Amino acid sequence: MNLLDEDFSNNKENKTKNIIKIIVVFIVLIVIAIIGIVSYMMYLQGTVLRVYVNDMENADVKNLLVFEDDGTIYVPVRAISSYLGYSCYNGEYSNRSEDNSKCYVETTEEVANLTLNSNKIYKLNLEEGSNNYTYVYMDKPVRAINGELYITTDGMQKAFNTTFFYDQENNTITIYTTPYLISSYTNTILDYGYTGLSETFENEKAILKNMLVVTNDKYFGVINAADGTEILECKYDEIRYQEVTGDFIVCSDDKYGIIGTDKKTKVNINYDSIELMDYDAGLYLVSRNNRYGVIDLNGNTVIYAENDRIGVDISRFEENDLKTGYILIDSLIPVMRNNKWGLFDTDGNQLVDFEYDSFGYIASSNREATNLLVIPDYNVIVACINNRYTLLNASGEQPIKAFVDDIYMVISGGEKQYLMNANDRTYDVEEYLDRLGVLESTSNSNNTNTSSSNTTTNNEENNNQVNNETTEENSEQNNEEQQNNEEEQNNEEIQNGEQQEGQ
Repeated sequence: MNLLDEDFSNNKENKTKNIIKIIVVFIVLIVIAIIGIVSYMMYLQGTVLRVYVNDMENADVKNLLVFEDDGTIYVPVRAISSYLGYSCYNGEYSNRSEDNSKCYVETTEEVANLTLNSNKIYKLNLEEGSNNYTYVYMDKPVRAINGELYITTDGMQKAFNTTFFYDQENNTITIYTTPYLISSYTNTILDYGYTGLSETFENEKAILKNMLVVTNDKYFGVINAADGTEILECKYDEIRYQEVTGDFIVCSDDKYGIIGTDKKTKVNINYDSIELMDYDAGLYLVSRNNRYGVIDLNGNTVIYAENDRIGVDISRFEENDLKTGYILIDSLIPVMRNNKWGLFDTDGNQLVDFEYDSFGYIASSNREATNLLVIPDYNVIVACINNRYTLLNASGEQPIKAFVDDIYMVISGGEKQYLMNANDRTYDVEEYLDRLGVLESTSNSNNTNTSSSNTTTNNEENNNQVNNETTEENSEQNNEEQQNNEEEQNNEEIQNGEQQEGQ
C-alpha cells in the first residue's frame, strides 16, 4: 500500500469516528431533552389539581370547585348531584315548588333539604317510612353564586354522604360515595372473620367515620374499617348507627339502649324502643310496656314513660311545612294520656293538662279549608275540645280566650291565609292576633326565654291595649279588674259574633 492510499484510509476512518461521535452526542442530547421534557411534564402535572371520584379521575367535577381565599372550597349543589348518585330539585321535598332559594337532593334511601343562608340540613330517611326529619349542621351556610346554590365540602359530605380528602402536597382531591366504599369492603370483612355487612342504609353511613356494622349471620357488631379492630362486640340482635350523635342504638333480647364508640353505655339496655326526637334539645323518645316517655342524651328521665303517645302525625298537615311532630313551635311536646292531650316543654315541665281531644284542625265539609296544626309566625298551635277550637302559645296559654267553630288554612296563589269561624262569621286569625299583640309578645318570649308568668302579663297588656282602642270609655282605666273585663269583652266578640265600632 502506498502512502496515498494509507492517508485516504486514515481520513476515512477519522471521518467515520467523527460521525459516530456526533451521532452519540446527538443521541445523548436527545435523551437529555427527553428527560428534561418528562421532568417538566411531571412538574406541571404535579402543579395541576387532579380530582378523583370513586378512584376515577373526573375533570368535570374539578371544574365545579370554587376555592375561596380562606381555603374553603364550595361546590354547586345541582351540578354535582349526578356525579354523586343523587337527583336535585328546587323547593322542599315535602312542599314542592320552584323556589330556587331552596333545594333537595334525593336517592332511593334519603332526602336532604338545603336552604339559602342556612347551615342546617334536614334529612328524611325514606327506608323508615317516617315523616319526621333529622338534621345535621354544616360548617358554613348555603350561599348563592351566579344564581346557583353552593355548599362547602363539609356540607357536601353531610348532604350526599360522601368523604372528601384534599392532599395539598400532591395537589389531589379524592371523593368517595358511600355505596362505593361499602362495595370496596365487602370482601375485606371476610378476612376479618365476619360474614357480611349490615344492609341498613343508616348503618352504611358508619363507613364515613371509618366504621363498619358487621354481622356473623346471627348477631351484629361494629369494627374499625381500617384494621378490623373491634369497637362493639358482635353480640347484638340489632344495631342502628346514629349519624347525628355518632352513637349506636343497640338491641339485645328485645330491649334497646345506646352505646358510644368509646364502648361506654349512655342509655341502659332496658327500653322497648328508642328514637332520637331532637338533637338540639337533646331528647330521645322511649317506650316501655306500650307506654311512652322522654329521656335526655345521658339517659336521664325528662317525661316518665307512662303515656299513651308522644308526638302528632304530621302527615295530616303537609301544608304546614313541619319537620317533626315530636316538638312543635320549638319547645312544645304533645303528649296523650287516657285519650286526652296535654303539652310539656322540652325541660319536662307540664304546661297544659290532659284536657284536649286533639291538636290540629282536620278539614271536612269546607272544600277550601286546609288542615292546620300551627301558625308558625305567631308560634301558636291549634287545639280542640268537643269539636271546638282554640290556639295555644309556647307557654301553653290561650292568646284568644275562646273556642270557635273552625280554625283553618286557605291557600290561594301560593299564599297562605289563616281563618276562623265563629257564629257564622269569619275572622282573619293573623289580624286578630296582631290586635292582641301576640306576634310581638311571642317574639320577645322566644328571644329572651321569658317565663310563663311574664308571658301571661304581656298578653294581658296587649289584650287591654286592643280593647282600649275599641272601647273609648275604658281607655284610661288600668286596674286589674278592668283589664279582665276588657279581655273578656275582646273574646266575646268572637264567641258572640259582635263587631265593635272601629274594629
